[in-house]
Amino acid sequence: MSSSLVGVAVDCADPLTLAQFWADVLGRQVAEDSTPGHAVLLAGRTDTGSPLVVFNAVPEPKTVKNRLHLDLISDTFAAETERLLSLGARRLRDVQTDQARWTTFADIEGNEFDLIAG
Repeated sequence: MSSSLVGVAVDCADPLTLAQFWADVLGRQVAEDSTPGHAVLLAGRTDTGSPLVVFNAVPEPKTVKNRLHLDLISDTFAAETERLLSLGARRLRDVQTDQARWTTFADIEGNEFDLIAG
């Protein structure tokens, strides 16, 4: 017996606005039946196996570092960094190791995510 990942849920203050930010980042569409309390990113046409990303309104604000975050990868790292910043992401830190390079960002509600040079 096993389980399959169907989606990733993000608690947030403003689901529609945060969903639109992530739709722009990931090249997806926000579902038409999304509401101010619950918004869903649809998988892209070529991304049918990808999990849904769901945003749910919660009353409490984010207060500490994420225990779970999204990792993105780009073969145009510098250009993608600039694009993410133009969408409203904030650069938190740059990391370089012998084997990898990535930047940790915060989205428009402060949720951390990484962009990995690919």
